[in-house]
Amino acid sequence: MAGLCRIRRPHLLFSNSFKQLLNIWTHNNILIQTPFTKHNLSPFSSTPTSQKPINSLSPISIDDSRIVDRLVHIFTKPLDSSKSQELDELGSKITTFIVEFVLRKLRNWRIAHLFFNWASNLKGYRHNCHTFNLMAECLSGARQIDLMRVLANDVVKFQCYFTPRGLGFFIRCLGNQGLVKEANELFDQMKKSCLCVPNCFTYNCLLDAVSKAGDVGLIELRLKEMCSYGWELDKYAYTPVLQCYCNAGNFENALVVFNEMHKKGLVDAHVLSILLVSFSKWGKVDKAFELVERIEDLNISLNEKTCFVLIHGFVREGKTDKALQLLDKMKNLGFVLDISVYGVLIEELSRNKEIEKAMQLYEDMIVSGVHPDIKILSDLMSCVREERDMIRIVEGRYESLDLKARMLLYNSVLKGLINNGSTDKAYHLLSASTGLDSGDDFNEDNIFPMKELACPNTISFEIVIDGLCRVDRLEVALNLFRDMDHIGCKRSVLLYNNLIDFLSRACRLNECYELLDEMKQSEFQPTHYTYNSIFGCLCRQGDDAGGLAMVREMRVHGHQPWIKYYTLLMKKLCKDGQVVKASNFLADMVQEGFLPDVVGYSAVIDGLVKIKQLDEALNLFRGICSRGYCPDVVAYNIMINGLCKAKRVPEAQNLLDEMMDKGLIPSVVTYNSLIDGWCKNGDVDRAISYLTRMNVKEREPNVITYTTLIDGLCNAGKPSDAISLLVKMEANGCSPNRITFMALISGLCKCRKPDDALIYLQEMERKDMKPDPSIYIVLIDAFIKNMNPNEACDLLQKVVHDESLQDLNIKSRPILKEAIRSLSADPMTSSHVKILLEEGHLTALCNVCEIG
Repeated sequence: MAGLCRIRRPHLLFSNSFKQLLNIWTHNNILIQTPFTKHNLSPFSSTPTSQKPINSLSPISIDDSRIVDRLVHIFTKPLDSSKSQELDELGSKITTFIVEFVLRKLRNWRIAHLFFNWASNLKGYRHNCHTFNLMAECLSGARQIDLMRVLANDVVKFQCYFTPRGLGFFIRCLGNQGLVKEANELFDQMKKSCLCVPNCFTYNCLLDAVSKAGDVGLIELRLKEMCSYGWELDKYAYTPVLQCYCNAGNFENALVVFNEMHKKGLVDAHVLSILLVSFSKWGKVDKAFELVERIEDLNISLNEKTCFVLIHGFVREGKTDKALQLLDKMKNLGFVLDISVYGVLIEELSRNKEIEKAMQLYEDMIVSGVHPDIKILSDLMSCVREERDMIRIVEGRYESLDLKARMLLYNSVLKGLINNGSTDKAYHLLSASTGLDSGDDFNEDNIFPMKELACPNTISFEIVIDGLCRVDRLEVALNLFRDMDHIGCKRSVLLYNNLIDFLSRACRLNECYELLDEMKQSEFQPTHYTYNSIFGCLCRQGDDAGGLAMVREMRVHGHQPWIKYYTLLMKKLCKDGQVVKASNFLADMVQEGFLPDVVGYSAVIDGLVKIKQLDEALNLFRGICSRGYCPDVVAYNIMINGLCKAKRVPEAQNLLDEMMDKGLIPSVVTYNSLIDGWCKNGDVDRAISYLTRMNVKEREPNVITYTTLIDGLCNAGKPSDAISLLVKMEANGCSPNRITFMALISGLCKCRKPDDALIYLQEMERKDMKPDPSIYIVLIDAFIKNMNPNEACDLLQKVVHDESLQDLNIKSRPILKEAIRSLSADPMTSSHVKILLEEGHLTALCNVCEIG
């Protein structure tokens, strides 16, 4: 028990419900002596170990044996009216004893049910619990759920008395078919009508039925009833409760039950397996392994089946290391490991590229005398990187395989060589196996050694040709494809598709069309992949005419053009300034019967917006709805951004309201566009309101949001608000970037606050952010206008002596020229400017004619 407590302390695990059950049992076991104890109720054992009904049959008399044989003979033959008189005679002699014998001899459930119903309708005859149980066993075995329900109702309807053990058996038959509700209702009805006085065996059977449904509430209720009668809970009561908690994933209570069973010495291999398998099933791999580690303390041995289930569960949860540790335990316990255990472990190790472990397990497998199947060999071949390991796998195995398995292994070798980067070796091996000339000199000793070469099939060529294409050896791949005719190897759609795809990527359209025509003339029909590979090439080239022709051909054959390709065509045409062509292409697609995706329309709308054809873009946007699409957030964002940039902000606002009415959620991009639009429209207060709106809608403002607003506030003459917003921005965890600082510096200069602007320039420099040279010119100009020529001159000298700051844009040069003139005329700075002029720095900087 000490080991178990290290899994989890039992007293910390007891749920209130289970604690109460234990307390009730302890109290009643001492104080209550009811007439329902197992000692007074039944002579039968309380252990529900047998699935067979109680054998109540005594030796049969000769006369009864004749009746049984006649009834079996009559009911196993087609019934007709000629048998009615004999059946009437036999019916008058029928007894439950005879019915039991007949039911045992009838092997077909339909015949047995027919006979059972015939006997039920005989005057003066009543079934007993044994005949009902025999019929229940028959129907349950045949999974006749509806008939089982009817049979359960008949038990109560005909007021049939049952022994406690007999009722337990019937309930288990119901439970085995998932009829838990019916089993529970039958139990209550039999008890209430005094047709049976249940004992602990009956209750244990009911608990077993309920456990299969995982109904925790019901099983706790029944357990409470048992405890109230003073019965001590045994292994057969605890086990279904444990199973129920495990099925429901309630491991806290499951461990309470397990610990209680352990304390009473009731834990065996079966009980342990229930908990372990459930841990594994619910992904509690660590808990399962912890319990496995404590097995020695529990003095219990795991069985092979449980270990196999655990290993599969560990692998499924990605705990291969735990699975391997359990495998070692199994070896130490002397278990004989089968191929399925090795297979699942090698497959997982191969998938994870744990080559050394996979090969070690393979070697252990060989030493143990377990012969790997082709699946294991193929898995290993897919992961090994060294050719010597591939040879180890093949050697000694190839000759023992049948033709189909050899072919699979051969193809695995080809795939393994290609995966390892040895495409040439795979190509030469295939060529040597088919007797084809590989076209270059190579040493046959370097070919992958296989004592008996297989006859390659289509899959072999698919593997090698695909490998050649991926290493840009398209010509060799095409030659190999053509050589398939010489050896009589059948081609495939996959081969055609792969070659057409790689040719289209290489923009070799003529050869693509040749292969397409070849497919049409052969038995292979081009697929949507075939057509779209060529269509994609046409779209990448911006060939709208060729693309439309391919779309028309695809329509004839019932294929859809891929969205990503015609969207690419739309973007390329728009980028090349051919927006009208792009728009016409979409219209032609509609005319051909295809409804382009909203992504394609969005690309054209974006193109129209960029060339400032907003009305045409808006018309196309409105046309999307008429074609059965609801524009998405991206499409709305394109239009809203375009309208805002064109200062048609109220229309953009209307689109925002429209998208929200349709249930679309605006993105940060949506709000940023409108904030920028209102700022540029001079309504910064409206822009600020969108910042509040974003917070309400849980849309986190980004650096673009804050930068736009800071620029807008400065342009509106509100520099203090701009600085406050920067502080708020940093407080909200959004770090300002160089664009933010430059917007603030430029804005503060416009507001005649160059001293504040200089502070933020210095902060930029401290953060290793490099401002544009134009920022220095703006600051110089602002200091001059603010009657502070000394600061302006200091900044000028900094620009002059830092080459990285001398790449001025055209807009900055006239401002600098005017600033130099002003500083040269100012007595406080003229001498400094004169020195700079004499050194020639200013002439080169301004790239203008000589000043002064």
